[in-house]
Amino acid sequence: MNNRIALTFGLAVSISSATATFAGPCSQQIGEMQAQIDTKLEAAAAAGPSGKETTAATMNRQPTPKSIAAAEVRLGDISAKTMQAIDGGMARAREADQAGDRIACEKALADVKNALGN
Repeated sequence: MNNRIALTFGLAVSISSATATFAGPCSQQIGEMQAQIDTKLEAAAAAGPSGKETTAATMNRQPTPKSIAAAEVRLGDISAKTMQAIDGGMARAREADQAGDRIACEKALADVKNALGN
């Protein structure tokens, strides 16, 4: 029984350390930027007009950052061009991060920051 516990513990440690090694060079900055985007979208949603409740909203579904962004574009609280710049920049940042390209990742995040107006 002790061997089974030790094996399970060792496997858990191995898996957790392996996932940490897959983090790219700017994974933390991507997470921080995503938090800034979410905050900006939530602020726009709170400050702007309310939209018509959708069918999905009545089905016990939680809004996602993407659905909030789409609603804010429809309501005119944020432009479609700005959302495209943000989405495109974040996609480029994630791709660069996965490729281990810190410079391209940081450039993409700078583009997102610029699109956010920060």
